Amino acid sequence: MTSETSPGAGRKVPERVAIALEDWRPLRWVGRIQQMMDGVMVSDGPPCAVGDVLRVIGADSDEGLAMVVGLDGGRVRSMLLTADVRVTPDTRLRPTRLRRLTAPAGPGLFGRVVDAFGHPLDGKGPLGQVETVVLASTPPPALSRRPLTAPFYSGVTGIDALFPLAQGQRVGLFSGSGVGKSTLLAMMVRNTPSADRAVVCLVGERGREVADFVQDTLGEEGLTRAVVVVATSDQPAPARILAAEYATRIAEWFRAQGESVLLIMDSLTRYAMALREVGLAAGELPVARGYPPSVFAALPRLLERAGSDQRGAITAIYTVLVEGDDMQEPIADATRATLDGHIVLSRELAARGHYPAIDPMASISRLADHVAGVQTRQLTQRFLQLWAAYENHADLIRLGAYVPGSDSVLDEAVRLRPALESALRQNLWDPRCQDAEDIVRAAVGGGEAFDADS
Repeated sequence: MTSETSPGAGRKVPERVAIALEDWRPLRWVGRIQQMMDGVMVSDGPPCAVGDVLRVIGADSDEGLAMVVGLDGGRVRSMLLTADVRVTPDTRLRPTRLRRLTAPAGPGLFGRVVDAFGHPLDGKGPLGQVETVVLASTPPPALSRRPLTAPFYSGVTGIDALFPLAQGQRVGLFSGSGVGKSTLLAMMVRNTPSADRAVVCLVGERGREVADFVQDTLGEEGLTRAVVVVATSDQPAPARILAAEYATRIAEWFRAQGESVLLIMDSLTRYAMALREVGLAAGELPVARGYPPSVFAALPRLLERAGSDQRGAITAIYTVLVEGDDMQEPIADATRATLDGHIVLSRELAARGHYPAIDPMASISRLADHVAGVQTRQLTQRFLQLWAAYENHADLIRLGAYVPGSDSVLDEAVRLRPALESALRQNLWDPRCQDAEDIVRAAVGGGEAFDADS
């Protein structure tokens, strides 16, 4: 993809956006900035609707794009879509008649890193084979979705053996900061044999983390089968929102081709924070920890776009940051009720060097019974029984107050604990797919096949 400068502009905008802006004759009336506060521009026009895109024109030829987020009588509230635009008393807002944002989708995106508008960020030149699609989309009708019965192998033992996923399932990955979330996501992208494509969306991440994830954690091998959509934390809130919607739209495009797509969004919490920023800018009142009602209406609209239809499936993993490991905070609670399961990462396990730090007692897959047989379910129950028995008496065991022989289940849990933990440990370059169940079965059966350092 290339960029070009539109007539009379001093700033480059993506080519397709420039074309879309110039295809429509703009209205003559322009709005004048009356107030600029906390990233919100209040102007006396122009005539527009919520969601419209406006051209920002400065006296010194600075130019960018803004999105209308609210209307208050004759006043328009808008927020910048493009960063580094100087807003002065001479700045004007011109309508573009661009009612629907568009961006590229297609196989030419894979192996590339792009922004919320599909503009390449990796310096590899123009995109390959792509077509222009409208970002706005609606979820598949409820009764047109295929039943989710095909297993999805993530390549992570702790998930595939204990919490089996289905192709088209939507799962939340709940964790605090610094417990190995990004590495676990990269493991899925690199190791899953169940997805034809992978779409990774990094919303609100620090620039350093984006570079580390793409170059080191994901690596060239993982990037060849993925497209990475990025909106860093310094980008305006509307751009961060569009990044999540754009990544979902790319996944929908490949689902329409009949493919199985893995969609990873890191993080849904920062997407919600961007929604909160826009909602408060539009004048909404907060109802829960500063989040306005529109956030809780927008979340299911995005999440329901994933899943299956009659042609393909989008298996979606959404990370949710829990503040202070509080699983009851508003965004965590709302998403847990909407998704088809949740994987919880434990800070205690991470502190002991146990990676991935999946907490077996707090995680669940609501579709496990749809894809797992009777023997698999029995294995999961047995593993969780032994894990819970040890965890419930961990303090007594560490203090030396546990007396062997008083409880046969606890005796076995203590004996097998090293094997159980070793079965769930896995490094980034160790794919375990169809053999994950055998690994856990061997651990439950005695642990002879396990090395504590594996």
